[in-house]
Amino acid sequence: MMRTDYIDSAKKKVGEGVTLAGWVHEIRDIGKLIFIQLRDKTGIMQVIAKKGVVPDEVLEKMKRNKEDVISVTGKIAENKVAPGGVEIVPSEVKVLSVVEKKLPIDPTGVVESDLDTRLNYRYLDLRKPEVAAIFRIKSAIIQEFRKKTMGMGFQEVHPTHIVAAATEGGTEVFPVEYFEQKAFLAQSPQLYKQLAVVGGIDKVMITSPVWRAEKHHTTTHLNEVIQMDVEMGFADDNDAMDVLSEVTLSVLGEAAKMKEELALLKTEINVPSEIKRYTYTEIVDRLNSEGENLEWGEDFSKEQEKKIYGILGEDLFIIHDWPTMSRAFYSMPREDKPEVCKAYDLLYKGLEISSGAQRIHIPEMLEEQLRKRGLDPANFQFYIDAFRVGAPPHSGWSIGLERITMKATGMQNIRECMMFPRDRTRVHP
Repeated sequence: MMRTDYIDSAKKKVGEGVTLAGWVHEIRDIGKLIFIQLRDKTGIMQVIAKKGVVPDEVLEKMKRNKEDVISVTGKIAENKVAPGGVEIVPSEVKVLSVVEKKLPIDPTGVVESDLDTRLNYRYLDLRKPEVAAIFRIKSAIIQEFRKKTMGMGFQEVHPTHIVAAATEGGTEVFPVEYFEQKAFLAQSPQLYKQLAVVGGIDKVMITSPVWRAEKHHTTTHLNEVIQMDVEMGFADDNDAMDVLSEVTLSVLGEAAKMKEELALLKTEINVPSEIKRYTYTEIVDRLNSEGENLEWGEDFSKEQEKKIYGILGEDLFIIHDWPTMSRAFYSMPREDKPEVCKAYDLLYKGLEISSGAQRIHIPEMLEEQLRKRGLDPANFQFYIDAFRVGAPPHSGWSIGLERITMKATGMQNIRECMMFPRDRTRVHP
């Protein structure tokens, strides 16, 4: 083994011998005394080597460049002025890898770089403790999503990512070469999670990449993202909103426990006791009372979403009962008011992070909604026919992993929250 401990566990072993491994974060060489700050994914440990105290060959191997990779064997000692109050006095140093070229960005963060440069050299950017903190929080979010939903009786399924038609009825899909057939990258697991419910797996959850060929360039959109999806059979919109609220609060509650990571990012997560719900009509009225000029049926702009956040003063809230014609054709209209459908969005700190609806499970109603939108039901026969073999009422939603991570970590650009983001211009690294 090249290490016996990570730095965070080694700090608790004062007086014991350990072997650590990582990168040279900083170095100070004053001749007879050399200080190295050794960094691994859990933290930083000071390594101190003094001539006459450590062997000469150890002192010589301590003369390193920043970001060289080394392992250090020695004893942990207390030192109140060292990072974390402890340091390691080395008895052996092994050089595992050396820096052979000038670093294009500074992993210590002392010299700042613009975001495009950082993303060009993301493998170096990830070494920054605050950048690594984003992805530890993101990992905690998706792990808690799985844990929470499985604890609620959901089963994880894995739909295909290669589809023969747009899975949400749109045209903004990426074509792929698939032998002699025409195929596309899936823009959503929507159809397949519904088919799983029709197939009798009436509570499914999915964590899946999706692709959308939208030619946008904003701070809140990517062309490849991870979705955390749920679909529930024998459930209406209220049932699904209940689960959405419970899962979201649990996910953010887990992220809020990551105090060290949040401190590095200079932010905090406040988790409310409940998520309040407002109808679309209530929100339109509130916006118009604050100087907007919205017609009923119009969607909200990103600026208006932020304004709603300011008006309500709540980090999390759901907007439901949307105009039927403003939502996807498969959204179930209300029986008593068909111009309104059982669709809902969850907003977090002024940004939509989740969208869902009770689905139409009645074939004739699906055909009617398609015709109202000027679409030919014949082009959706593969979808409609799935509901001709006995389909229960069902409802579902999706949370954008990068969007919820962006707001939870206080980032201003969603690209910060995808390890290797794909947008309109970026396909490398």
